[in-house]
Amino acid sequence: MISLQKIDLTYNSKKIFKHISWLITERSRIGLVGDNGAGKTSLFRAIQGSAELDSGSIEVPGDKRIGYLPQDLVEIEPLPVMEYLKRQTGHEALENDIKECQERITVGDHRHAGFTAILKKYDAASEAFLLQDGYGFEARARRVLKGLGFGAGDDMKNCRDFSGGWKMRIFLAVILLSEPEIMLLDEPTNHLDTESMEWLEGYLRNYGGTLLAISHDHMFLDKMVTQIAELERGKITVFKGNYSHYLKEKENRLAALQKKRELQKAEIKRIQAYIDRFRAKASKASEVQSRIKQLEKFELLPDHQKLKQVNFRFPESQRSGREVLLARDLGKSYAGRAVFSGISFTVLRGEKIALLGVNGAGKSTLARILARQEEPDQGAVQWGFQVKAAFFSQESQQNVAYGRTVWQEARDVEGRASDLELRNLLGAFLFSGDDIHKPVAVLSGGEKSRLALVKILLQDSNCLILDEPTNHLDVKTKDIFQNALLHYSGTIVLVSHDRYFLDHLVRRVFEVRDGRLHEYIGNYSYFIQKRAAEIAAETLAGVPPAPPDDAPAAPPSEAAAKPGRSKEARRQEAEERNRRGRIKKEISGELRGLESEIAGLEGIKARNQSLLCDPEVLKDSGRIKPLMRELNEAESRLKALLPRWEKLMHRLEDIEAPKTSDSASDSDSRALE
Repeated sequence: MISLQKIDLTYNSKKIFKHISWLITERSRIGLVGDNGAGKTSLFRAIQGSAELDSGSIEVPGDKRIGYLPQDLVEIEPLPVMEYLKRQTGHEALENDIKECQERITVGDHRHAGFTAILKKYDAASEAFLLQDGYGFEARARRVLKGLGFGAGDDMKNCRDFSGGWKMRIFLAVILLSEPEIMLLDEPTNHLDTESMEWLEGYLRNYGGTLLAISHDHMFLDKMVTQIAELERGKITVFKGNYSHYLKEKENRLAALQKKRELQKAEIKRIQAYIDRFRAKASKASEVQSRIKQLEKFELLPDHQKLKQVNFRFPESQRSGREVLLARDLGKSYAGRAVFSGISFTVLRGEKIALLGVNGAGKSTLARILARQEEPDQGAVQWGFQVKAAFFSQESQQNVAYGRTVWQEARDVEGRASDLELRNLLGAFLFSGDDIHKPVAVLSGGEKSRLALVKILLQDSNCLILDEPTNHLDVKTKDIFQNALLHYSGTIVLVSHDRYFLDHLVRRVFEVRDGRLHEYIGNYSYFIQKRAAEIAAETLAGVPPAPPDDAPAAPPSEAAAKPGRSKEARRQEAEERNRRGRIKKEISGELRGLESEIAGLEGIKARNQSLLCDPEVLKDSGRIKPLMRELNEAESRLKALLPRWEKLMHRLEDIEAPKTSDSASDSDSRALE
């Protein structure tokens, strides 16, 4: 469907694409990977048509629409969110066309030469509006906005009132609602919290078009794509499978290539030895010449030399007491609004804990309080015996001194790293050569964050409190830092949206939700599964989420090992089934009434539209206006009823769907809205 034919592109004297030819078939799901600066974003822009190539061509069928999400922040029109979504998806234009035609038909003269053309335009606009689910658009848009983390009523707010990250979410909503045949998503999870990521993956799983995504999110690529296209040294190499499979397959290919290259070197050496031995003998002249030609024909296999690996470990620190952090009845409010309250927990030596929650839930606030960078409004935090805590915050200026150089900041951290080790570490974090002598004041936000992380790695600590530490790291640097965390012997409390890493690092999850702390004993995948089941059960019971118990929840393996179910558990399940039955009966009754009314209105609409196209009717101007009035009333009523019908259908599907831990969160949480 998308055909790249011998494309070349040069940027700043660097060859980005070298004669690339590539056919992307319809409904492909591809992850585009490569080092920073390899040209991934440039390739997307070339496919979209906003980047000019040096040579070659890219062909996209003319009837295929492209939805392109750029990585850079976009500026959007200062309109109410819903109005902006309608405008960008084309619904506003259709609504205006229909309204204009209705007005012209109502006041027009059927004998006028252009009257039939107006009717045809009205017919075409009405049909397009129905095909695009125009009457259900607002309900669909609100569901998408909710999935992307927007609250109730946000669709009425002006786009200018949102920050850059939220504007990117609005722009992503435009693409999802437009339902283009091709999606080009450049780092789509960059501005999303973990809940929104999970929702987006669920939405894209049902997308039937062609999907190309650039992402550093290992888990996103594992779930969403079936091919990986690697852009390296100006060439595209395609690997079947998801990202994890690509990493293994690439290692296998490089190992096989290295083996072939060694065999080739040995063969070249053997032939050269023969030439050197018999070059001076006239009797061997023809054989020597034959071997010289053989050498000239050799095409040397590329030497993929691995970059020097930088393996860094946190310096060993004095062991802390068993209890590292004790939080008791913590509460915090801003501008009279309670962020959280009544939070209590104990962190033990050596634990690796993830601190999660939607944007604005209070994760960063809680991290600052634990690090003693901010005071709680109520409660207290106590550090245990011999605790040495290091803190990284998203606001990099809190971690570095602007009046010093990069080298001075890193060199003055108390630690046992040699100058060579320190230079290697700075180089791994993209401070090489003269960059180490740059003043901190001239560094970008991302560079300051990287320098702050270097200082964390060098610091003598036995407890790390980290708030989104990997946001500004490329893949290789992130791997160095995460490998160091995996081998860290101390305690870690980590705010992060890198789900793949959390899955491998943490064994305890704290989620800040609805102003309270919910605890899960397990990794990130267990947290998602367990939380879905809890929210589903709470929603079905019609009660607000309960506060966490003092005792930690048992992991799935322990829960499954418990024999039988108590009489009380069976009674509760029976009550739950009865409650579901009552809800289903109420929804079904309301649906029958709605469907009957909708069928009647659609009958009126079809009849009137047919009559308005009848030449005999058009001769009688007295009949046109009543028919148009009745048609407008039917359409207005349908516009009001269809979103309600759609919502009820979703609720009925949720009630009837079998409850599973994977789907319960999304389904039952909607069932009683």
